[in-house]
Amino acid sequence: MTLAGKTDGRDGVAAGGLAGLLDELSWRGMLHQASGGLADRLANGKPIKGYNGFDPTGASLHIGNLVPIFGLIHLQRRGGTPVIVVGGGTAMIGDPSGRSAERLLLSRSTVEENIVGIQAQLTKFIDFDGPNGAELVDNYEWLSSYSLLRFLRDIGKHLTVPYMLAKDSVQIRLNEGLSFTEFSYMLLQAADFLHLYRSGGVELQMGGADQWGNMTAGLELIRKEFGTGEAQDLAYAVSYPLLTNESGAKFGKTAAGTSVWLDPERTSPYTFYQYWLDADDRDVGRYLRTFTLFDRARIEELEAQQAAHPETRVAQKAMGYDLTARVHGEDEAGKAVRVSEAAFSKEPIRDPEVLAALFKAIQHFEFTAEDMAGGALRIAIVSGQYASNGDARRAIVQGGLSINDERVAAPDGAIPTPIDGRYLVLRAGKKSLRIGRLKG
Repeated sequence: MTLAGKTDGRDGVAAGGLAGLLDELSWRGMLHQASGGLADRLANGKPIKGYNGFDPTGASLHIGNLVPIFGLIHLQRRGGTPVIVVGGGTAMIGDPSGRSAERLLLSRSTVEENIVGIQAQLTKFIDFDGPNGAELVDNYEWLSSYSLLRFLRDIGKHLTVPYMLAKDSVQIRLNEGLSFTEFSYMLLQAADFLHLYRSGGVELQMGGADQWGNMTAGLELIRKEFGTGEAQDLAYAVSYPLLTNESGAKFGKTAAGTSVWLDPERTSPYTFYQYWLDADDRDVGRYLRTFTLFDRARIEELEAQQAAHPETRVAQKAMGYDLTARVHGEDEAGKAVRVSEAAFSKEPIRDPEVLAALFKAIQHFEFTAEDMAGGALRIAIVSGQYASNGDARRAIVQGGLSINDERVAAPDGAIPTPIDGRYLVLRAGKKSLRIGRLKG
């Protein structure tokens, strides 16, 4: 399989150029709101710079960040210049939007380390070279230069307290407790937009729907600072819908409640691929539009195939491979596909590379030569599959346990020779699979 299209902007300007950006975001379900005048500004043929902020509170992005990343990809593919603002300054404050508790404040050294990891991941999606190559800036560079008095005089005086209190991001937190530090975040983000507009000619801010209040505060600040016209005559904003699954749960979490990261050390390529493969049929159409560059015809074809034969998961497989290849490379994506197919196949697993990947990705255990000498019952208990000897014994007697795809006949039965001298494949019933590895 090959990638369906480049994400890095090197494949030329998409048909329609910037004038078609809002339409593209709309049909892909990625357009929540746009400020007045943006459509006309995009249609006038002049280049435009648009920015999105990324919070460096960790050294890795997660799949929740893919929505704004793909927004910047579409901007770049249509001839715009993406500007990535890594919030090295604002990360030391904390954004209250969409949160029920205040964030821990980070040190500057921690933020700098996180920025290095985030920048490396962004280069897999966005082109930093070429005529409209992306720019990456750290807002610590300008926010740190403000004294308290200068900030209050130059920024704080332009936005009134009633204006700020009316924003949803503030209202949601008022009754639960909102520190002055967090309350100031809106001013800091508005100051970012003003600085980028004034020093870099950045006219457009892009972000999630929960950032709309902060973005429009930036428009207001620019209007107040430059003193003529309405905000939409000077700068613009566009927001993306907040993505949830059909049950209303926040997008980007596994069934266990953990985030799905782009860093392979935190989320393995197999687990990453499996997340998309497990997508509900009700969600996969939205995901195809948001997280791939497949065109409308290709997406509709996949949806039709999925509807006709849902058991094949053809849409999930296409999306999962494409995303895994973009994040981890085609070799790792191909391996993830092989591992997934092996894990859910009725055929015996014999490939050591697949077993090694499964050991990292799914429930696993380690065993010793002494455990093997103890027979099937001992391995069944060591695996963690059963809570007691009695449970394990009953499962074996009823024919519900296999090791290396050989049915275990008796609790004291001999253990098959480990695959590649190291691995045992333990299956309990139809769905439970665990991989054991010899210690040492």
